[in-house]
Amino acid sequence: MIFDPDAAAEHFGIYGLPSTVEQARFIVIPVPFDATTSYRDGARNGPAAILQASLQVDLFDVDFGRPYKAGIAMLDLESGACAQIVKLNREARRHAKPVLAAGGRVRGKPKLEKALEEVNRRSERVNELVEASVRAQLEKNRIPIVLGGDHSTPFGAIRAYAERYPGMGILHFDAHADLRPAFEGFVWSHASIMYNVVKKIRGLRTLVQVGIRDLGEREHTLIQESEKPKIRTYFDARLCEEKFSGRPWRAMADEIVAALPELVYISFDIDGLDPQLCPDTGTPVPGGLSFNEVVEMLRALVRARKRIVGFDLNEVAPGATSDWGADWNANVGARLLYKMVGATSKLLGL
Repeated sequence: MIFDPDAAAEHFGIYGLPSTVEQARFIVIPVPFDATTSYRDGARNGPAAILQASLQVDLFDVDFGRPYKAGIAMLDLESGACAQIVKLNREARRHAKPVLAAGGRVRGKPKLEKALEEVNRRSERVNELVEASVRAQLEKNRIPIVLGGDHSTPFGAIRAYAERYPGMGILHFDAHADLRPAFEGFVWSHASIMYNVVKKIRGLRTLVQVGIRDLGEREHTLIQESEKPKIRTYFDARLCEEKFSGRPWRAMADEIVAALPELVYISFDIDGLDPQLCPDTGTPVPGGLSFNEVVEMLRALVRARKRIVGFDLNEVAPGATSDWGADWNANVGARLLYKMVGATSKLLGL
């Protein structure tokens, strides 16, 4: 059968592509884990929803041409490491429930302390599974993409990438700084991902954060006291001030990208976007980036000839709590994912 990229999807692979894992350069690794979600769960359903929504994405891209030609495939949601993660998430969520109800105040309460320990242990096992999956794909010269799940899920991936690409920087899109040592007792919380990355992963040159608009005072202090600086945060409020003063977003995007080294890993929490684009995400916050502003950031990476070595996408939570409908979140997520594949492909000349 001849594949027609302009036709309706005839295959059930991601984006309706016929690529197998053996044929594809980009390998999507689903990580349906959201046990540490502190406000509203559902991100565990993100990978399956994005897979379904991707079938409606047109494959020609005005900015990046034909990203699909490099081959994009997604690992099976019902077997291998993913099946193990589904089980770990189910168990961890059961243990997390009473801890969350107590607001993480478990000290001196043996049952809650044990429950917290069980969640942290399973989260660490998820890190190990993700890291092993990513390493296996990197060894085959493929580009593995973690598709969460909550934002705790890419830690193992970032650790594997940092070892392979020492000196890389992270471009972090998020509403939250994610620089808490732990949140509600969870060491591997979605609110702690970048703290864990900065403190526990060697080989990282800098963390550049964009869209941040919700953080604690201790997180702000950590940013201000960061050496070199290792952490550079572009707060949403300050970006908006500049836009309101008439500064073009293109110039601002170029400035942000200039703060990154040549090798760039993108970690994308969907709540970095305006919540109209992700109404059912776990912790939505007013403000944020438009879809086109994010695309311009990707264009800026291309203009600067940075090399995107890998990326992740997290916190896409399909639901029906908004007027937009249950599939809007996944629709946006699928298109954002394709844009990141496109920018990476263009920089690699694929």
